[in-house]
Amino acid sequence: VQLQACGGGLVQAGGFLRLSCAASGRTFSTYNMGWFRHAPGKEREFVAAISRNSGTHYAETVKGRFTISSDLAKNTVYLQMNSLKPEDTAVYYCTAGPYNKYEMNDYYGMDYWGKGTQVTVSS
Repeated sequence: VQLQACGGGLVQAGGFLRLSCAASGRTFSTYNMGWFRHAPGKEREFVAAISRNSGTHYAETVKGRFTISSDLAKNTVYLQMNSLKPEDTAVYYCTAGPYNKYEMNDYYGMDYWGKGTQVTVSS
């Protein structure tokens, strides 16, 4: 499975961005998908995940502001990020793997990783 993320950029605090992650190589619907992020000087952290049956899970820090969704026809997962804060600045990574690993914040427990996309939120 190859994961290609895009949609990052520079935005002011309070603004929004939508990240996309296109999957190829195997049947998209067989995977749980999600996002982690890594900010300079901080630990990599879980952001959001969507299961094969469309259940979702969010980190407390983004709950109510970020929404994860999927489009099976396009083999794509989206992360809508609203009300962005400077502390959301990070490289965001799309992944595919066991759903419980997302709940455990286990980035290295994933099966597949995409290259990151930079999100920068200015104050």
